[in-house]
Amino acid sequence: MGWVPTYVYRVTTYDPEHRDEHGRHTGPEDTVSDRGAVEAAYLRAVAAFAEDSGIDRPVIREPQVPSLAHFGAEPPVDGFGLAGLFPPGQDGGAPEEPPGCLPAGLSVGSTAVLPAGFHDGAEVSLAVGLELVRSMLRDNGAWCRLEVEDRFTVHVGWDQYLYVGSDRPCERALALTRRLGLFPERLDSSPYAMETDGEEVRRPADDVFWSGLRRMVSACRAGVLEEMYVEGASRRHRLTRDGVDAVRARIAPRARIAVWPDLSGATAMALPPLAADERVPLFTGVMPDADGVLRARWGNEPTPSDRHWALLKALRPGQIVTGTVTHIASFGVTFVDIGGFEAMINIPELSWRRFERPSDVVSVGEVIEAEVLGVAFLPERVSLSLKSLHEDPLRLLTGQIGRTLVGPVTKVLPFGVFVRVEEAEDGFEGLVHISELADEHLAGPEIALRAGDALRVRIVDVDLPRRRIVLTNRQAVARD
Repeated sequence: MGWVPTYVYRVTTYDPEHRDEHGRHTGPEDTVSDRGAVEAAYLRAVAAFAEDSGIDRPVIREPQVPSLAHFGAEPPVDGFGLAGLFPPGQDGGAPEEPPGCLPAGLSVGSTAVLPAGFHDGAEVSLAVGLELVRSMLRDNGAWCRLEVEDRFTVHVGWDQYLYVGSDRPCERALALTRRLGLFPERLDSSPYAMETDGEEVRRPADDVFWSGLRRMVSACRAGVLEEMYVEGASRRHRLTRDGVDAVRARIAPRARIAVWPDLSGATAMALPPLAADERVPLFTGVMPDADGVLRARWGNEPTPSDRHWALLKALRPGQIVTGTVTHIASFGVTFVDIGGFEAMINIPELSWRRFERPSDVVSVGEVIEAEVLGVAFLPERVSLSLKSLHEDPLRLLTGQIGRTLVGPVTKVLPFGVFVRVEEAEDGFEGLVHISELADEHLAGPEIALRAGDALRVRIVDVDLPRRRIVLTNRQAVARD
């Protein structure tokens, strides 16, 4: 849950003696708006609380229309009680049906078109805010929270229960409310405060989001964008390669977005409501404000792609993760499941030591720990390192420069021989250049050595960045 006001009051027209143990009204008072003196008293009380709180422009939060918002006491009216409250163009909202929307793309359970100003984050005058409260008291269909962050809240609930929250005690407003014949009661919180817990995902529809969408449209994987700008109201937009930016410009502030596969116009508009459909969108998002900050509190049911995004967002380079090796590609990359997302380990990041194939280091089904090297969102990619969790054993050899030892020749080449300087099978090898071989190991211009021969060498240099060990046989023999 978000901010909880210091002072929360339930304001009702019901005598506290006329409620059961659950707080529900049981007395003779009507539970629907009288559209007269009682309604006027409610509005005067809200105005007084707003004035005591220093509020003259509340903000609309999480707006809704039937059927999700309608409480059912009275039938909704045309326009959901919003008619005349929002002049065209108010607040810069954009939910009017623009050119380019799919035919019949607006769906609000009615033929009415919602006004542009009724959207999450719209700032309205106190007069408009009071009219919205009136509409909610009359149960006309539209519903929303009226709030000013960290300062003021107004929520209208069932049976004419009104909840007002403030960061101030509002003593003058409390006294006026009582004189108006209403009953204010102090509570810990409003039951209509926004709940933000749960599995909802709030993925910002930012530049990375839209870049990914362009890629999917170009690949013919995405073709329809569904925009829910009010709970219970949505519209669909056709996506084309050259039209993604135009669609982005038309999306209402703080709208929720669902991206669907490329479908024909007729098929796309025949899609049933999402609640009755088992299909899952490709991915979802929520529009940030014009300054790029995501202030919408509602989210979407997460898709697999959304879960991937949430996982990637939580990862940081240097973080240690645990995963299961899922498969090793023919080109050598090892894939690791790290919680539903397949990260990858490139060949150089498997081990500090030499190996022939990745399966010499890891096996499918093995649970491993690895360090996150990098996270990319476009395309989605996580790079891991297995070797970075271990000390580089080659570094230990830097302390042995000047040491003389006898090691087996592992490979003979025209320009020299490689000699293993550690006893283990996967021990490091160094190069003895032909110019550093003693005469006894030369037959004219040819090298008179074979793999497996023992050769006395001295460690001359260990080059960590280039991972090379330089050896000499001539100096090792001369020291004898």
